[in-house]
Amino acid sequence: MAAAFLLCPRVALPLRRGCRLVVSCSASSSDAPGGVEFQGRVGFLGLGIMGAPMASNLIKAGCDVTVWNRTKSKCDPLLSLGAKFEASPARVASSCDVTFAMLADPESAAEVACGTNGAAEGMAPGKGYVDVSTVDDVTSKLIGERITSTGASFLEVNFCHHAWYLRKCTSEIHFCLVPETIDMITQGDESLYKRVTPLLDVMGKSRFFLGDVGNGAAMKLVVNMIMGSMMVSFAEGLLLSEKVGLDRNTVIEAISQGAINAPMFSLKGPSMVKASYPTAFPLKHQQKDLRLALALAESVSQPIPTAAAANELYKAAKSLGLANQDFSAVIEALKAKVQSSQQ
Repeated sequence: MAAAFLLCPRVALPLRRGCRLVVSCSASSSDAPGGVEFQGRVGFLGLGIMGAPMASNLIKAGCDVTVWNRTKSKCDPLLSLGAKFEASPARVASSCDVTFAMLADPESAAEVACGTNGAAEGMAPGKGYVDVSTVDDVTSKLIGERITSTGASFLEVNFCHHAWYLRKCTSEIHFCLVPETIDMITQGDESLYKRVTPLLDVMGKSRFFLGDVGNGAAMKLVVNMIMGSMMVSFAEGLLLSEKVGLDRNTVIEAISQGAINAPMFSLKGPSMVKASYPTAFPLKHQQKDLRLALALAESVSQPIPTAAAANELYKAAKSLGLANQDFSAVIEALKAKVQSSQQ
């Protein structure tokens, strides 16, 4: 992982008011006032830059969590917090009542769910599979069909408007996924949705249930398409302001006070001025989402020329070796274009 990413065991993550968790049949929460209960073991597949803090939040909330990741060493911080480990997605799914999956791309999501020793092999009636990966609607439907063929339930959850709180701790920057900054779009089996609501409330601030599987994937791609295009325009503005002699930090402050204010600009802008790109959302994932959005638009004959142009800049940034940097590093592709034109 390119940026410093550390779990934050000292951060308190409050449950939504009136919500309590009962994790495993033997757990007791008789002293908790009212609320919603979840009974059972929770699996989590994929412990990357989003998956690890999600699983960490569940553990800190008191959940009985079992984890798996292709690179086993990424499980170690979660194991130190109390998680259990299983050697394959199938074994996680078999040992848990509900399994979450957060994979980097459609290919990985399909392989982990449907491949050899995949989660589907451990599924059975009464179990649930919650896919929180960002994939295209075709992949989401494929996974859903395979999971439900076992008699298990399937739910697709997409996270939007995700933000990362940063805090200094000695000389390191800690990235903490804070539930109050997350919106969730869900679709699939409504009974599973209601069953895992306490778990979703640990990971997010608001939920939208859209019905059929695939709708959430489309929604997430639209949101991330807009986000990626906004970042390119913001980067252009910062470079132009510098060229005409404006103070870029003043420009960022002015934007924050106007109608076009977005938290992303205030969060990313100061680091971009310093040419620093600590990874919260990797550039390669932003480009992947733009690629999927372009394919979605093509499937319904909808032109999205701004997103197409933005996608080319993210591709150029990847070619500069910035794939694992934050997506705000796309500004470096614009700088490279200027340098190339001056040669």
